[in-house]
Amino acid sequence: MWRGELNLERLKLPFPLALGHEAVGQVERLGAGVTTDSAGLPLAPGDRISWRYFTPCGRCPACLAGQTRACPDNHRFISRGRSADDPPHFFGAFGTHHQLPPGQAVFRVPDGVEDSAAAAANCALAEVVQGLHEVGVRPRDSVVVQGAGGLGIHAVAVASSIGARSVIVLDGEASRLELARGFGADVAIDVSGLDPAARVRAVNEATNGWGADVVCEFVGHASAVEEGLQMLAPGGRYLEVGCVHTGTSFEFDPAYLTLRNRSMTGLVYYEAWALQEALRFLERNRARFPWDRLGVTPYALSEIDRAFAEADARTVPRAALVMD
Repeated sequence: MWRGELNLERLKLPFPLALGHEAVGQVERLGAGVTTDSAGLPLAPGDRISWRYFTPCGRCPACLAGQTRACPDNHRFISRGRSADDPPHFFGAFGTHHQLPPGQAVFRVPDGVEDSAAAAANCALAEVVQGLHEVGVRPRDSVVVQGAGGLGIHAVAVASSIGARSVIVLDGEASRLELARGFGADVAIDVSGLDPAARVRAVNEATNGWGADVVCEFVGHASAVEEGLQMLAPGGRYLEVGCVHTGTSFEFDPAYLTLRNRSMTGLVYYEAWALQEALRFLERNRARFPWDRLGVTPYALSEIDRAFAEADARTVPRAALVMD
């Protein structure tokens, strides 16, 4: 959106609007009757919170079936269909204030969890928690993570905490692979010089020729899915998370699934419990993983344009933290 590469007319977004969804905030004021967070813990001005950045409608068949992550209204999280010129104005994390609507899932951030780690809890980490739950990652599973970006690094941490037999990460950047090792990766494969067939062979070799029990796609391109399905063991499970924009595809042979009893799960968004578990995960593992190595670079809110430009040019390590 910042580069102007999305078709905003097709998305029908009103302007002006505030962007931003991965965030941690401090309670400024509570609405009428609000005294606790979604877990029942007391909530007061000054408390740090994380919130589910999207808002399911609660009425559609998906919501009524308990799959609020599949609610079509979730896709309207940017501006919630209104211009920032219209009251109450403050929707979007890139602002001094952000108003949460009634019914929003909100949880207190545990003491000791740094803002820089908690900011990703309501998207990357919560979605990983939900995704690995959906594909049933178990202790002793071999897990392949395609892509060591924000989602991938969090997936490595969660999979290793579950007790996976081996966590294998694929990426083309040495710094990302080194970071993945710090978050629990047992095998880090540099794919920059490998063709697709060689990447599949590398995973087969790392799993003693059997393939992976679980493969997770966090790259965001269909070509990774084509490769990943071939990395699965018989009976293996594939988690598709990265491809959230249409326009990429590959030739798919369903026999890759049926003849070896493989399955594929697509996921976007998450249930409220996953955000609560993400925050608990950060609290439990604040000393186990090197959260400070995520390379967060702080900027004041007034420097947001520079933050975007430097992140886009990769002149900052990995991520930017915009603060008021």
